[in-house]
Amino acid sequence: MSDKKLKISTNDTLITVNNIVKRFGGLVALNDCNLDIRDKSITGIIGPNGSGKSTLFNVITGHLKPDSGKVYYDGQDITGFESYELFNLGMLRTFQIAHEFSNMTVLENLMVVPENQKGESLLYSLIYRKEIQKEDEEIKHKAFEVLKFLKIDHLKNELAGNLSGGQKKLLELARTMMVDAKIVFLDEVGAGVHKTLLNDIADSIIRLNEEKGYTFCMIEHDFSLISRLCDPIIVLAEGSVLFKGTAAEVKENPKVIESYLGKGVVK
Repeated sequence: MSDKKLKISTNDTLITVNNIVKRFGGLVALNDCNLDIRDKSITGIIGPNGSGKSTLFNVITGHLKPDSGKVYYDGQDITGFESYELFNLGMLRTFQIAHEFSNMTVLENLMVVPENQKGESLLYSLIYRKEIQKEDEEIKHKAFEVLKFLKIDHLKNELAGNLSGGQKKLLELARTMMVDAKIVFLDEVGAGVHKTLLNDIADSIIRLNEEKGYTFCMIEHDFSLISRLCDPIIVLAEGSVLFKGTAAEVKENPKVIESYLGKGVVK
């Protein structure tokens, strides 16, 4: 892991973004961006296309390196960390298009998530079969409990590729539970999802937050969904934070209204 200095945290802030700049050629995607994400909160990020939302997610979660600025996670400078390093620290990110192993069952998709399983070593698998079998049973039991928590245990033997878009989003949530994530970044979890199943996803996010202590940060275009789930909501415009507040404050803020005039985002 990268050798990073620590920053002492004095409050309940889990993520701090300090003066992040990210350019793509002549395009400035993030322009001196600053924001905080509270521990155990559900924070929403909205903004028009091109405002820098996905770039921000990618920088925080290690998929992109910033040109300047710092990102802190639980008081630690993680600027430049790789995504797999952040995964091991409990930071996960889902994508607008779900990434599942389509030819594996839902249960199998969960069982491959934990890293450094004993059975991954050929030598270990030849010598310590009983230990590997015990570990597999423990992982399988946890997978069953996760599916039950999310109320999709009836899909355990279904091929992941056969799931609906909403079911795949639930599967992604289930995969975060296999490694006891501390913070999950959700990229348009409501995109293309039927309203009934979207309510199930929203309920699951709330339960994970309230019962498991998960912190969530989510990009979402469905303002009714983000209003139900998120406090605070951060509004991005041209790569910087335009406004931060509750759903009611966002809807009434003149700058936000002007930014979204004619875009149909804030309703």
